[in-house]
Amino acid sequence: MDTLSAFAMGEAHRNDPLMVFDWNKAAEIIRDTQPKEAFAGLDSDFEYTAGYIWRDGKPVKDDYTYLASVWAEPLLVADNVVYKCWKFIDDTPGWGSATKWPDSALEIINSMKEVSNGR
Repeated sequence: MDTLSAFAMGEAHRNDPLMVFDWNKAAEIIRDTQPKEAFAGLDSDFEYTAGYIWRDGKPVKDDYTYLASVWAEPLLVADNVVYKCWKFIDDTPGWGSATKWPDSALEIINSMKEVSNGR
């Protein structure tokens, strides 16, 4: 989506509640599906907002993402399967557009490793 269209969508939805990426849901999906790689980004604006969040069996914390919007749904793409993956900001523990692998999501991922190690 071009910048002008994105601005217009934002303006049209400026009073709507902010949707933010649901890191715990993403961690659960990653734990359950064990993808080789996963990206997160905003629907209809993926090329400008998405980045790796999972690669080679580990969380990626240093790739750019922008994961909040009033009009574009945050998505998880794990091994080319697309999941709607968001909550309204009021339903999160303070997550925002720049949140990356909060402790609660890392705990879910770490539980995956414990299960695979036989614990």
